[in-house]
Amino acid sequence: MTRKTLLAAAVCATVAVLGPTAPSAGAAPAAAPAAAPAGPKGDFNGDGYADLAVGVPDATAGGKAKAGYVSVVWGSADGLDPVASDVVTQALPGVPGTPEADDRFGTAVEAADLDADGYSDLIVGTPGESLTDTPTRNEGTVSVIWGTATGFSRGGLTAAKGADEFAAIGRTLTSGDYDADGDRDLALGAAGEEGGSLRLRPGPFTAGSPTSTSAIRSFGMGGGARALASGDFDGDGTDDLAATWSAMEDAGTVIYRWGADGKPARHWSDPDSGAALAAGDFDGDGPDDLAVGLVRPNPEADSTHCADRLGGAVLMMYGARLDGFGRHHQCVTQNTPGVPGTAETEDDFGAALAAGDIDGDTFDDLVAGTGREAVGSLKEAGSLTYLFGAADGQVQRPFSLTQNSAGIPGTAEAGDRFGAALASADYSRDGLHDVAAGAPGENAPTGGVWYLQGATGTPAVSRAITPAKLEITGAFAYGSVLGR
Repeated sequence: MTRKTLLAAAVCATVAVLGPTAPSAGAAPAAAPAAAPAGPKGDFNGDGYADLAVGVPDATAGGKAKAGYVSVVWGSADGLDPVASDVVTQALPGVPGTPEADDRFGTAVEAADLDADGYSDLIVGTPGESLTDTPTRNEGTVSVIWGTATGFSRGGLTAAKGADEFAAIGRTLTSGDYDADGDRDLALGAAGEEGGSLRLRPGPFTAGSPTSTSAIRSFGMGGGARALASGDFDGDGTDDLAATWSAMEDAGTVIYRWGADGKPARHWSDPDSGAALAAGDFDGDGPDDLAVGLVRPNPEADSTHCADRLGGAVLMMYGARLDGFGRHHQCVTQNTPGVPGTAETEDDFGAALAAGDIDGDTFDDLVAGTGREAVGSLKEAGSLTYLFGAADGQVQRPFSLTQNSAGIPGTAEAGDRFGAALASADYSRDGLHDVAAGAPGENAPTGGVWYLQGATGTPAVSRAITPAKLEITGAFAYGSVLGR
């Protein structure tokens, strides 16, 4: 199979080389391929390198505006390959659905090995999908496209469907084996006519398995899950679920863990909410910690962890085996001593987050995106801030990057929004987590993604990945959605 898929510019129709004929939509193959050794999370083709899924929900696909697609950029010994990408749309054989205007396939993307064959699978949210002949309905769906040694040649299945016309399932999602039964599960945010909900689609994911979901909790008027993350926050070896939400008169962040009865129970909660979440062991004590980006207080609460929020704040809540989750925390802003930059209104410091061991010292590190940061007089040019983990839990050696930083390709321009979306994985298999930073306003309106090699300081290797270099058309705001 070729490692590049072209979209014909004249009609924006998808052309792909997918290897063997894929099964019909919604079906699983009669026999799955032989299991490969488990690769890193995000390794869709089993070559040992993590790959990056870029959701482009506002892209034109199949001639339909905002039908959306996912561009998978392949990892390699040199990191993310700037000229190697497969484009996955609903027009591909075996992928559920059909490209339709405003479907927004790729609004959320996630990588997880759902069938335990050693290959990560691509999980895609399509919140604008209508399940009837009425295009204004937005039940939404979540699809799974199977990873294989020949890329996405097995097709996929519909994993979840929205229950009503306002559900818009697929805006937010994450995965984990929450009930420790050996099957990975999906946690999903759903909208509603009045209030939304946090929902569970338990595994397994096989042909004929139910596409229905169950509510973990409901939110008040206008409420919905703004971000989700999975991690082992209590240190028991089992995945837990973190969610942050906001409603008209309520907001907060919560962690759920599943008990011996297989049901979710609240493990920890806090009235502060945010726009982004990232899980990682930042202090190296075993349990995962939780970073909440662009913190906002609950309108009904008397206090907040981050009283200084000018320009945005990141709240870091630490897990601990002995004294419980969240007893220790810190709030980081651009006014924090040592953190570069100056806090300014509407910078959106922390609106995007990514975690991973970037410098190889065994402590997870945090990268915070400030997509609306001005660089000089250039409004919304954007920046990244690296916050390195340490045993005392206090962030170490912070530094920032913009497109004007030495060694970073390109030039900062107004509206680039460099850092508006982030992901971190070992794309080069050198033992260090690298960073992918979206700049959806680059070469407006097409966008781009920056690959930044893992390092203790300014990356020695960095490169820009754009739709033009990948030879794909129909892109709009490429880099606004990055899979983790």
